[in-house]
Amino acid sequence: MDADSELNGAAGGVPPLAGFTVGVTAARRADELATLLERRGAVVLRAPSLRIMPLADDTELLATTKRLLDDAPDVVVATTAIGFRGWLEAADGWGLGEALLRRLAEARVFTRGPKVRGAVRAAGLAEAWSPASESMAEVLEQLLAEGVEGRCVAVQLHGEPTAGFDEALRSAGARVVAVPVYRWMPPEDLGPVDRLLDAVFAGGVDAVSFTSAPAVASLLKRAEQRGRLDDLLRAFRGEVLAACVGPVTALPLHEREVPTLRPERFRLLPLVQVLARELPARVHPLPVAGHRVEMRGHAVLVDGLLRPVPPAGMALLRALARRPGWVVGRAELLRVLPGAGRDEHAVETAVARLRTALGEPRLVQTVVKRGYRLALDPPG
Repeated sequence: MDADSELNGAAGGVPPLAGFTVGVTAARRADELATLLERRGAVVLRAPSLRIMPLADDTELLATTKRLLDDAPDVVVATTAIGFRGWLEAADGWGLGEALLRRLAEARVFTRGPKVRGAVRAAGLAEAWSPASESMAEVLEQLLAEGVEGRCVAVQLHGEPTAGFDEALRSAGARVVAVPVYRWMPPEDLGPVDRLLDAVFAGGVDAVSFTSAPAVASLLKRAEQRGRLDDLLRAFRGEVLAACVGPVTALPLHEREVPTLRPERFRLLPLVQVLARELPARVHPLPVAGHRVEMRGHAVLVDGLLRPVPPAGMALLRALARRPGWVVGRAELLRVLPGAGRDEHAVETAVARLRTALGEPRLVQTVVKRGYRLALDPPG
């Protein structure tokens, strides 16, 4: 699929994510991720669940850098371009830049992929080895094959440890020094996170995207603090997609038996592309009153035309669509109608507004003295 067809979608030029709402929990590159989603039609709820500690203020990184200057590493594993460059820039700010580069030049530098390899070369260094797969598992395999017993291995992190990597090196006899570039902290303002959680609990979110394991852990922790962790996990196991940029990011969810959606390449664009395929694929079109109807998160496609529907209308429509063609009584519809109280006339008002929003009154049929139904076309 080319770029134009991906952005326009297959439904009469409607973008693939039109009608869907996606939460963005990223702190770094959140604008880029939100733009990619919005270009494909999504409504984005921004809720950074972490903030990044400024490098200049990071005393732990400073102490680790001084330790490596005193005790030179034999091997350095560089995992991300931005993290590696940030480490060198912070060292420059502390007056340790040249000394750090000398130490790195004496070590065997392993790079995880082409971006960080470029950053290493731009610093005037040469990598000793880099995998074609951009896989830390392959880096580990190569290190263990070469042998690390008695050697000092510095591993440049980028906000999160790599599961099992350090442990495997230590088991093989290495002295591992973790270099904590860009440590994560809880957000100063929890308001956006709480609003995202509330939207998830209310059924107003179709997917939540994650670009780091700490972001996942932070969102789960906030839900737990509010006494709603089980509700969040239930949502992720049900209607809400948890979209993770890679397997390490997904680990905290997999530990809780939550399925995740992941791209083959661990990048933002592939993450958005897999969402743009998966969310529309979960929609099952219905033939109703001679029209093709597709229910999305906050909108409905009627014959390929996007019709925004307010939350009350979507609640009614979902209730009717659970048993298309069957009559659903007013009392049952009243129970799903948000904030309606006990007045069944509220159902009539909401149905009238729903018909207006859909642009085709015949889609929702009144059955006198019984309730309403979707006017499902007969088979064949």
